[in-house]
This record gives sequence, C-alpha cells and structure tokens, in this order.
Amino acid sequence: MDWAGIFIHDTTWTFAVEVALRAAVMFGLIIMFLRFTGKRGVRQLSIFELTIILSLGSIAGDPMFTEDLPIIQAVIIMSVVIAMYRLSTWFMMKYQPFEYLLEGKPIYIVENGLLVLEKIKQGKMSHDEFFSEMRRQGVEHLGQVRIGLLETDGNFSLVLYPLDDTLYGLPLFPKPYKAVTQVEPSFHYACMYCGNVDRLTRADELCMRCKNKSRRWAKAINNEIVT
Repeated sequence: MDWAGIFIHDTTWTFAVEVALRAAVMFGLIIMFLRFTGKRGVRQLSIFELTIILSLGSIAGDPMFTEDLPIIQAVIIMSVVIAMYRLSTWFMMKYQPFEYLLEGKPIYIVENGLLVLEKIKQGKMSHDEFFSEMRRQGVEHLGQVRIGLLETDGNFSLVLYPLDDTLYGLPLFPKPYKAVTQVEPSFHYACMYCGNVDRLTRADELCMRCKNKSRRWAKAINNEIVT
C-alpha cells in the first residue's frame, strides 16, 4: 500500500498554496453566482449552507475513486471552505450591511392585500411562485393577507387579517383566477397583475394602481380563511 501516494502523491508546497487559492476563489464565485441569480436558499438551507454543499460535494467524492487525486488536496480545500465560512459568518454577525450584501434582505411581496409593484417589476418572484406558496399555507385570495414576506432562506412568511377584517382580494387558485369578459356593477374585481380591487364598468378597464396594459381582471372574493 502506497500511503504517501494516497495522502500526498506529487503535491508540492507551491501547488498546495495554489489549491487553497483556487478553493477560496471558487467559494466566492459560487456565492456571487447564487446572489446574482436570485437564489435565496433551499427551504431550511441558507445561502452559505448551500454554498458549502456545492463546494464540498465534488471534492469529498473524487478522492474516493480517483487515483491521482491525493487526500491532502481535498483536506486543503475543505479547510479553506470552512475557514471562509467561519470568517464570513463572523463578519455577518459584526456588520449587518455585509450580511445584506451576501444573503440579501427579506422582501415584502404582499402588503395590505395587494402585490408590491416594485418587487413584481424587478422579477423577484413570479406570480406562480408566490401564489403557490400562499396556497400551501391555506390562503385562498389576497384579501386574507396583510403581509407576505419572502425570507432570505426562500421561505414565505404570512401575516393574515383577522377573520372579521378580511378584504376582497385576487383569487389564488387556478379556476377562479381567470380573466372576466363581462362585468356586473355590483361585484368587485381584482387586477390580475397587482391585485388592486375595484368596481368596473368594462371588462377591459385600465387598473389605476399599476396601469397594467393587459387590462385583465378576475372576480374578487372575500371568503374568510379556514383555520
């Protein structure tokens, strides 16, 4: 058994420094990639935990079956990744702007039963995504939601109106979420782009809140949430 080949092989001090530098650069690039693509984590995983999984996933497995990849190189990379993780978390605890830079801030998606226009325009989250998240939590329409917050880990937090204060809102389920072709003055209708609720005289009326050019309205509902 060639123990030196298994653990060291042809690794020199110069190449060991190069491996450490490569690991540090790639760790930073993965974080930048996740931030620029809007990745906010996978449910309970933070962006740093996801970065560690991506960083260590390959290097932990390759030395198990690759003959010319000594274990010492994997150890160097793992040590650098853990050191950078610890350093980053220390900076995040000390300096909140650094935390916002790397992990972002919680984002308001819904306020007072309406979709937040700025976040819709920025494409922070598609209608299908936050509708799906709210449906999972038993929400039937936006009028039941006072605050909808997209957390930094990708989870969706809701603050609901009390039952007696439920508003008319945009329906979130596929069947009622459809554009009407005719309107009745006695009914409330919700803009399918921003959730604004109004009474209409025409089915193609312009939404005064978002100025949505598609002019698509769905019949608003005010059902109380089932608890």
